[in-house]
Amino acid sequence: MSLQEFNNLVNDDFVLVDFYANWCGPCKMLSPVLEELENSRGVKVVKVDVDKNEEVARTYGVMSIPTLIMFKNGELVDKKVGYIPIELLSDWINEKR
Repeated sequence: MSLQEFNNLVNDDFVLVDFYANWCGPCKMLSPVLEELENSRGVKVVKVDVDKNEEVARTYGVMSIPTLIMFKNGELVDKKVGYIPIELLSDWINEKR
């Protein structure tokens, strides 16, 4: 995906971007947590495979995965690295939304 395509995806009101890789254990653990947030809270989640989208990952300073970056109206609001349990992730979203 190009940077322009990425920017179009995160230009909504509130978007949570999951930078991941298929080989990453913590990323696999985080995936169902993000699905639950999408289904129960209506959070828009965009998944970016760092192995296929190196330019996007580099642009946003992704050095470790999983990295979650929160965007509001296209602007970067906050960033977290590593697995986050659903309770803490929900609190983080409530705080920043």
